[in-house]
Amino acid sequence: MRRMRSTMLLTSLLAALGLAVSGTPASAVTVPPVFGTDYHDPVTAAPPIATPHTKSCSVTVAEAQFKDFTPYTGTYTPPTACGSPGRWSKVVLRMDGNVKGRQYDRLGYLDIGGVHIFRTSTPEPSQDGINWSVEKDVTQYEKTLSSPQPVSMLIGNVVNDTYTGIFDVKVTLTFYAAHGSARAASSVPDQVIPLGTSLTTPRNSERILAEVYATGSGGGCEEFWYSATTPDASYSCQAGDSGPYREVQVSVDGKVAGIASPYPNVWTGGGSPYLWSVIPSPTAFDVRPLTVDLTPYAGLLNDGKAHSVDVSVAGVPAGQSGWSAPTNILVWQDAHKSVVTGALTSYEKADPAVHNTFTDGTQRHLATDGADRLKVSGYVNTSHGRVTTTVERALTTAIDHQWTPDETVDNQTGKWTDRQAVTTNGHVSRTDRTYTLDGRFTIDSADRLRVIMSIGDHARIGATRIDDTYNGDAAFTLNVAREDRKAVATTGEHYRLRAPGTCYDRTLATEQGVLTKDVRGC
Repeated sequence: MRRMRSTMLLTSLLAALGLAVSGTPASAVTVPPVFGTDYHDPVTAAPPIATPHTKSCSVTVAEAQFKDFTPYTGTYTPPTACGSPGRWSKVVLRMDGNVKGRQYDRLGYLDIGGVHIFRTSTPEPSQDGINWSVEKDVTQYEKTLSSPQPVSMLIGNVVNDTYTGIFDVKVTLTFYAAHGSARAASSVPDQVIPLGTSLTTPRNSERILAEVYATGSGGGCEEFWYSATTPDASYSCQAGDSGPYREVQVSVDGKVAGIASPYPNVWTGGGSPYLWSVIPSPTAFDVRPLTVDLTPYAGLLNDGKAHSVDVSVAGVPAGQSGWSAPTNILVWQDAHKSVVTGALTSYEKADPAVHNTFTDGTQRHLATDGADRLKVSGYVNTSHGRVTTTVERALTTAIDHQWTPDETVDNQTGKWTDRQAVTTNGHVSRTDRTYTLDGRFTIDSADRLRVIMSIGDHARIGATRIDDTYNGDAAFTLNVAREDRKAVATTGEHYRLRAPGTCYDRTLATEQGVLTKDVRGC
């Protein structure tokens, strides 16, 4: 792939996966022949976050204009008018932003009490300016939010005579009181610990998860890691012998304890900015963390000592940067024991199996297949008896990349699967994820770039099924002034969710930055 520059009630589980970006439903519209200086604000087909009909209180967490790499810092204080702190029914984060002029896509984050609450990227603006908003269910961080905390937020940016866009953002937290059927959230962790150079967990921990916000970023080749090639393949983005294979690994005391497939994020400058002028790539505005279950290691980690817990990305050449992976450790504690003992009982793990096959010629071709598997078991002796946990996780990667020597034709397909089964005292919970990417790039003799892209984010979590598919086709003339690009694009997204008692279905379509279709099913 050519180097890319960069309303219905849902269950709490489904709502936690939801993303809502503001937008106006399509009506009778006039579609211009090419992009103008203004177009529709960003919108996504993903479902809104379900909230209870109880009293709510909002707190402003951050309000800043980002025009360089200076973080915003402040202090968060929890509200007191919506119930006892830490006993809310739901907590929702909302970021509202606006930007105008010319600007690249930028990555940003929000930390509260050192905990990585939110990771995001930004839209690229029209000349006249756009507004956008993002919502995220952050109820699982309510123990952190129950007391005053320092706040740090950054959307690193460069503003000069050419890149004029300043990101003006405001972040609020809205707390919903527990009342009646809207009970206080009960499944949230007792502690959320920002991962540093070492980890010391409470000695009565009985469940431990690592939450990894992994992104390839920074404008280099690792931002488009799924396009990297092996050293023997002549291409503008090369990596090591693993080629485009990437795998997030969490290690405990030097031993790989958990694995996950990274999501192939495409930011709003990816391929062609006109692909994402209205509909962002799935998860681009709300980067979903990878969750790694470390519960089998709880007995080991509960010894009261500091342990080395590291996050790395397998496949990245040694010494090469380009990945960011801030991590939270989520801990559930046994309220009736001060010390929970246990042990790791079995461990099965080999090195990732990666195969790259390169064929040279007038059409260069790199085929990559990779797989990895981990199975680990352990137990803890809790106040409610011995609990045995077995985590099985299997990853696959299949990438087919073809390009001409001058890279004026550059086509790639990719498919990643990440399947996990967690067995707790005989009860099995399954999470299966599949990611797909299909990108086709051509530059013709008139220097016109055309990009056709499809991205899929599919999940089966227990009885819940989520399918989010984006399709886009955009073209513009390179190496001319912005007003002379004659840019065109048709894009669409279909989001479908099915769960017991729940149905959500929404389809969006755009042309030249105009929202032409907004249809809801179910």
